[in-house]
Amino acid sequence: MSPDSTPKPPLRPIPRWIFASRWLQAPLYLGLIVAQGVYVWQFWVEIVHLLAIVSTKGTTEAEIMLVVLGLIDVVMISNLLVMVIVGGWETFVSRLDLEQHSDQPEWLSHVNAGVLKVKLATAIIGISSIHLLKTFINAPNYDEKTLLWQTVIHISFLFSALAIAWTETITTRTRASTH
Repeated sequence: MSPDSTPKPPLRPIPRWIFASRWLQAPLYLGLIVAQGVYVWQFWVEIVHLLAIVSTKGTTEAEIMLVVLGLIDVVMISNLLVMVIVGGWETFVSRLDLEQHSDQPEWLSHVNAGVLKVKLATAIIGISSIHLLKTFINAPNYDEKTLLWQTVIHISFLFSALAIAWTETITTRTRASTH
């Protein structure tokens, strides 16, 4: 019998309950799957809206672009949901055992809490960029204060993501040098 296959003693009651408590997150992830369905519905509503405005005379390129950016925004938020659902479940709840599945996303093979944080921060920057672009395209309908604050918030997302990535890089280097 190899050392890896030796039976391990059962966990004591309190550690067993603490470890099992991770399953309390299952309804949260299932709720995010429902939210994903809502975004799929929203995407199709926006497609119908796009087709309606394209068939209208006098539609400007800016109007079409705003709807298309809305579609991209929905897709990016949906991608963020997938990362949180799949990556979060795999990292914090239980293995999905997708190693042999032909559709396993490449990023899932090396996901951990740090990688997930960086990916989420990057996705949030992308979503924020789309919102900021929509605002700038439609700038005449916003006051300067709104434009300024949306830009400041976007820049704060950028700095936060850079700080998260930098921290993760330092942590990874530290772990690698201690092993």
